[in-house]
Amino acid sequence: MSSDSDYLVKLKGQIPGIISCRYLLAFLGCLGFVNVYAMRVNLSVALVAMTKTLNRTNNYTGAVCPAESYNSTKEEGDFDWDEQTQGLILSSFFYGYICTQIPGGWLGGIFGGKHLFGIGVLCTTVFTLLTPLAAQHGVGYLVALRVLEGLGEGVTFPAMHAMWSNWAPPFERSKLLTITYAGSQLGTVISNPLSGWLCSTDFLGGWPSVFYVFGTCGVIWFAAWTLLVHNYPEQHPRISPQEREFIEKSIGKVESKAVKLPILAMAKSLPLWVIAISHFANNYGFYTMLTNLPSYMKNILGFDITRSGYLSAVPYIANWLIIVSGGQIADYLRSHGYLSTTNTRKLFNSLGMMLPALFLVLTGYVGCNKPLAILCLTLAVGCGGFSMSGFNINHLDIAPKYAGVLMGFTNTIATIPGFVGPLIVGTLTENNDTRQQWQIVFWICFGIYALGLLTYLLFGSGVEQEWAKDSYTGTATNPLHIEPLIQAEKAEETLPYPQYSSEGSLRTNGIIPVD
Repeated sequence: MSSDSDYLVKLKGQIPGIISCRYLLAFLGCLGFVNVYAMRVNLSVALVAMTKTLNRTNNYTGAVCPAESYNSTKEEGDFDWDEQTQGLILSSFFYGYICTQIPGGWLGGIFGGKHLFGIGVLCTTVFTLLTPLAAQHGVGYLVALRVLEGLGEGVTFPAMHAMWSNWAPPFERSKLLTITYAGSQLGTVISNPLSGWLCSTDFLGGWPSVFYVFGTCGVIWFAAWTLLVHNYPEQHPRISPQEREFIEKSIGKVESKAVKLPILAMAKSLPLWVIAISHFANNYGFYTMLTNLPSYMKNILGFDITRSGYLSAVPYIANWLIIVSGGQIADYLRSHGYLSTTNTRKLFNSLGMMLPALFLVLTGYVGCNKPLAILCLTLAVGCGGFSMSGFNINHLDIAPKYAGVLMGFTNTIATIPGFVGPLIVGTLTENNDTRQQWQIVFWICFGIYALGLLTYLLFGSGVEQEWAKDSYTGTATNPLHIEPLIQAEKAEETLPYPQYSSEGSLRTNGIIPVD
């Protein structure tokens, strides 16, 4: 091991473990995503309580499982919204969400992600608190508010990617980012059962309490984030000298100096496009379940709203566990030289696409065997967590300096399923909400998952791209445990990480448009 790596090992041993500043950032980032996802998905559960049970004629008789009886105080909903209207309401969020992805990455690169991420969560919070008022005024007001909510939340993922480009040492990327982004699943785990329970009570009017409770939590989080988080290690007043030096020696010092975006090179980058395809495929299956699982549990499997809220959370508990553990395993495989970065990403991406595709299709054919249906749904949603250590972190591998912009680009494409998926489900199940129609929904997911799996398996890469490197940098500093990986990566292409001098040469992280 080189003297540089020996020194990094020594530095890391002196850092106060999980109470270090980078792990505090991961924890607060996780709570941020808990809040935004709880506020994003609570409408999926509340919508079941908000709408009246309409008389509909199914073309297939006997296709839906018989409802079971549970003690429930739920009253008839307030609004006469059919499946297509509900699909429009659920999808409207993504019309705003898609518009701020690339601007979010661009602004995060220039100014850092702290304030951008915080404002994104705060916007989601404010509009969540206003949701009951908008719903009472009519569908148009609710749809407009959800679009605005999406605009605010759209910057969160790109801003966080930009944040981690300044904070995450190369061989801690998987574990730190998966801890952070697993908050989205944890938010779903909390939101589904709690929303179902709140809807069944008289607290603050029943279903409106869902939005008031989660909105209040968002305000509290924003205060903590503003006080405790900083854009760069050198700006943090409480970071230890050892941790600051460890981060800067691992990734190089960062200064917010504007550079031009290599847009043409990005547009021609095959590894970037396969990330985008996998991102699209993953989100299509994930969003289909995220927005429609409570309705599927009630209308097809026959659970009441409170029970379906609790059961809908089970798949996301599995997803959260797989995301967090997968990040640890991925970094272990890479740092110890068992797999190259490219092969690690391909392995986890393949598991995260193949297994959900298979289990979703099986869900449609288990009939009214409810325990088996819940098991298949749990495995379908849960195993999707493997892909977090695949395509989702891959932006930082191929172009760490532009990670926020790349996340904004791929997440823009991956947002399309957010408004297309619910509309497709609504169209397929309108006046025909049966198991046969849901089989079609699941087969569509299977085909899209297969596309993401095959393209990434053939063309994915974990190697830093030439267009993403600084032309003025010198020889590479060996980050912690990098020697085993270097040998594996050399067989593929070139070194997987930016090249820095042993003194930690300055690299730029700000971004402005090309001339």
